[in-house]
Amino acid sequence: MKIKRALISVSDKSGIIEFAQELVKMGVEIISTGGTAKALTDAGIKVTGISEVTGFPECLDGRVKTLHPRIHGGLLALRDSTEHMETLEKLDIETIDMVIVNLYPFRKTIEKEDVSLEEAIENIDIGGPSMLRAGAKNYRFVTVVVDPIDYEIVLYEMKSIGDVTENTKFKLASKVFAHTAHYDTLIASYLWEKAEMEKYPDIITMTFEKAQDLRYGENPHQSAVYYKEIKKNCGTIAGAEQLHGKELSFNNINDANAALLALKEFEAPAVVAVKHANPCGVGIGDSIYEAYSKAYSADKVSIFGGIVALNREVDERTAQEVNKIFVEIIIAPSYTEKALEILKEKANIRIMKLESIMSKQDESIDMKKVGGGLLIQDVDHYELDIDELQYVTEKTPSENELEDLLFAWKVVKHVKSN
Repeated sequence: MKIKRALISVSDKSGIIEFAQELVKMGVEIISTGGTAKALTDAGIKVTGISEVTGFPECLDGRVKTLHPRIHGGLLALRDSTEHMETLEKLDIETIDMVIVNLYPFRKTIEKEDVSLEEAIENIDIGGPSMLRAGAKNYRFVTVVVDPIDYEIVLYEMKSIGDVTENTKFKLASKVFAHTAHYDTLIASYLWEKAEMEKYPDIITMTFEKAQDLRYGENPHQSAVYYKEIKKNCGTIAGAEQLHGKELSFNNINDANAALLALKEFEAPAVVAVKHANPCGVGIGDSIYEAYSKAYSADKVSIFGGIVALNREVDERTAQEVNKIFVEIIIAPSYTEKALEILKEKANIRIMKLESIMSKQDESIDMKKVGGGLLIQDVDHYELDIDELQYVTEKTPSENELEDLLFAWKVVKHVKSN
């Protein structure tokens, strides 16, 4: 079924001019609204305004423009239903065969510093998701495009066979519902936090975005992907910048996360070495070099091929010591120019920079996936207060012993094996 009419309304305008120009060449009528209509018109593309289609002016500061039977009737009518098509004819509604829509930038809005609740709410898209869902529900007859990356395949099929295949339409529709679910989850999470609702609701929704495809998972026969949370990832491996080396693997990311969590226990210059997600050496000192020397001395065997996390700038002397052995990853808030030069002598070391390395994770819950469900608990932020300890032994520990016990307490908290 030839595509005759397309409705275009996009916040992300990348590639839209070229896409619309190709549609026009194939005889497709373009319907548009607002800033998109202006952009298309300025590019010399003939556009039918949304009010010309609905016979009703945009109103309420643009809040109401596409929520109209002439739009949704044109999207939802089943083309193989005589009753539906007769109804459209009776009501003088034309079909809309393609929807190219992406949504108000709610995420960019809430990521801004000091954004107000009112501004965030004004950036909740209503008409966009409605059109997307309507078109996607009727995917057999309507092509719905939410991602500019899909313009190419749509144009290719239209030029090749005169239409978009049902298989592609189905995939695009599936992508739409994932997109609107993601969008709604962002809104729900933001409003839930603002409303200070209970920590553990009856229904929980979460959304993540793909950061990278991984070469394999925990074992070579497992496929794997790395997803990041949709927020500022201060102090996390998700927020680190890679300066050198191969892409991180599944185990690299997991081990680096374990190293960072342990590192945050210490305010003094500290180094944490991790192997197989467990600390194998932890050291604190008056300098980062001294801290590294102690961490290395704790277990000179296990640190080989491990992860090393430091909470101070890596200097030349420390870099020279690290380079004496093989480590998979070194992660620190910064590096001197000479230290970077030394570390980069080894091709396989992954050098990570995380300026906010000591920022504590702001989330209050810890999650563990189990078969058929999800376990959620408070994050363990408990800090032991020596002054509150009760001594139940005949011998009272000395000040040095208490200091050592407190150090051990912090390390053992991050050990996942007995």
